[in-house]
Amino acid sequence: MKWTFDWLKDYLKTKLSASEIADTLTRTGLEVEDLIAPIAPIAAKIVECRPHENSDHLHVLMVDDGSGKLRQVVCGAPNARVGLISALAVPGCVIEGHEIQSGKLRGVVSDGMMCSGRELGVNDDHSGIIELPENTKIGSAVIECPTVFDAGITPNRPDYLAVRGVARDLSAAGAGEYIAPKDDKFAVSGKARKVNIKTDKCRAYKLAEIQGIKIGPSNKTIASRLRAIGINPKNAPIDATNYICYDMAQPMHCFDADEIHGDIIVRLANAGEEFTDLFGNKHKLHDMDIVIADSDGILALAGVVGGARGMTTDNTKNIILESAYFDPVCVRKTAKRLGISTDASYRYERGIDPTITGPALMCTVKIITDACGGKVIGYNAGGVDTPLNPEIKFSPDVFVQKTGIEMPIDEMRNILLRLGYTGKMDGKTWKITAPTSRVDVQIPETVVADLIRIYGYEKVGLNYVPEKVVPVEHNDLNIPLKEKIAARGLNESISFGFGNSKVEELLTDKPIIRVANPIIVDLDTARNTLLGNLLIAVSNNEKRGYSDLNMFEMGTVFDGDMPGQQHTQICIVRTGVTSPKHWQKRNRNVDIYDVKADIVSLLNGQNFTIETENSPLWAHPYRYGALYQGKKKLAEFGELHPSVAKQLKIKTNVVIGIVEDICNLPVRTAKRKDIKLSEFQPISRDFAFIVPKDFPAEKLVAAARGASNLVADVVVFDSFEMADGNKSVAFTTTIIPTEKMADNDLAKLHGDIIAAVEKKCPAKVRDK
Repeated sequence: MKWTFDWLKDYLKTKLSASEIADTLTRTGLEVEDLIAPIAPIAAKIVECRPHENSDHLHVLMVDDGSGKLRQVVCGAPNARVGLISALAVPGCVIEGHEIQSGKLRGVVSDGMMCSGRELGVNDDHSGIIELPENTKIGSAVIECPTVFDAGITPNRPDYLAVRGVARDLSAAGAGEYIAPKDDKFAVSGKARKVNIKTDKCRAYKLAEIQGIKIGPSNKTIASRLRAIGINPKNAPIDATNYICYDMAQPMHCFDADEIHGDIIVRLANAGEEFTDLFGNKHKLHDMDIVIADSDGILALAGVVGGARGMTTDNTKNIILESAYFDPVCVRKTAKRLGISTDASYRYERGIDPTITGPALMCTVKIITDACGGKVIGYNAGGVDTPLNPEIKFSPDVFVQKTGIEMPIDEMRNILLRLGYTGKMDGKTWKITAPTSRVDVQIPETVVADLIRIYGYEKVGLNYVPEKVVPVEHNDLNIPLKEKIAARGLNESISFGFGNSKVEELLTDKPIIRVANPIIVDLDTARNTLLGNLLIAVSNNEKRGYSDLNMFEMGTVFDGDMPGQQHTQICIVRTGVTSPKHWQKRNRNVDIYDVKADIVSLLNGQNFTIETENSPLWAHPYRYGALYQGKKKLAEFGELHPSVAKQLKIKTNVVIGIVEDICNLPVRTAKRKDIKLSEFQPISRDFAFIVPKDFPAEKLVAAARGASNLVADVVVFDSFEMADGNKSVAFTTTIIPTEKMADNDLAKLHGDIIAAVEKKCPAKVRDK
């Protein structure tokens, strides 16, 4: 979204500079990505004019630009001559979208460009450079180049797509006084054509019919503002619709009235109906596309683009001006499917003010008739203009609960009033309604967001009141089930809802739901199983030396690309050995009975039978089983097929359990503990100490564990008596870093553990 500083001042009385305005907007939620202060072309007098030595039509000029030093410019205009005062674009000026730079033309340095009237945007004359009056001050600006704001608009703030909306927000933030526009009221009158709305996807449609206009240029102010934001002025009717689109965020459209037969009809397109847009592109429409039509067919694709038939030209004498509200979802789907993005569709998709169609039409009519003359023969309308904003029950206590800070009630009320909120703002429960342009405000949390951004994010923490913050209970109904699985020593994995098609083809014969626009190449499907991402995690961990894993994931998998074609699955994966190495016993590899036990524990004593036939693609054909109740398969378990493991580059043994439908699993609630997890991978280090043969090993373990908060676990894996009567005890420590650790940090921690053990125990580290 772009707008000029002088345009903003139509609606904001302020003493702030452009940079201060930009800072205020960014602070309150509208990020100003660029602040453009363009260099204006200046008046310059030609002092010398000689032919270019390498060209038969170029001239080498020496011009006086008021700097006290002559500037050399190469120019090809036939009217260039000594004594002429014209417009000079110095390096840095932007002319017709191109930045002027110093360079050589046919081997001669040119330090700027002399401009024609068309290049300046003041007229259509391009036969030569512009000739300015003799009394023009040398070095003065030839045209106005206003400061331009360029801001990134988030989808939840459609009101920012209007200069008026930006001004209101700045006023609420204390940047100035909002100047409320004096819009004319709309009323149906005269002999304009009727409006026939045949679909509920058009909430309101208004038109004005103007006869006897003479197509001409826009006034200087409108043309310069449009040019500054990158829109090339065409003529007054087209410029007026573009101008109001940015000024009020109401898309408009002009039709040539002489090309329209009968009344205006707003309807849905017929499936397969063809339409040619004003650029000459042909489209085949669907039955959910909204169209504007007359008795002869389609005139425009509503909210997206106008049609070739009915478009205005330089010969247009009579026009019909449209101002309407179309369904945002329909417009978005049509624009997306056809690959068309316009200023109109951009605004309709986000939702416009449903009450602004009338005032916008009246403003546009005035701009056109002031520039082109003509007579308004009448207005007509269909639909309703009622606001869409609901009444919101809001309590000041909610603000404290959501933010943890206290704001004075009067300050809260004043902010909402400045933002345009109305309603009852006293007592414990306020009943308020957002301004009609704020179609994004539907719930109390949005009101909280408005209050805190205007009050100032920098004030968060200054008056923090934790005793008034009410903790929100977690509403995940699957947490008890997850806790039950975790209690069996399994760690939860959470992955994207996408999958890899190549991996899914190895694992299952279910339909693969491909994503039209994947975020990365490796995630090109809506996953049809949880197993794929877990096996990728196994492969990645094995590459980094972590082959002993016990993981599970509970999440949504997709059976199709339509709503409702999905279900919740549980997938368990165990790899490597069953437990850490220990001095008392040998470890064994995990097997299918481990995951079978995991699944059976979830059934809480329910009866089941086991079938071993029809193993899926991922499973070893002779090490597989499925749990059934009657004909319904509850779950399955098995060992990963060797060929699948080979293609995924997994060398360790992998056993898998899958519960297809969690609805059949009874859940017993359990008290949940909050666990803070580290984002860094664990580190294992082995130690061996010599102690008296009667000294208990658990005291060594306790001393090592107490050496640092980073030591998460200590397990003894070896113990034997030595020839001198002492014994050797070896244990593994698991270190979980809380921040990045360099080699010297790890060496220091290693030394701290040795020092702690030797200090608290009669122990000495064993070197060999």
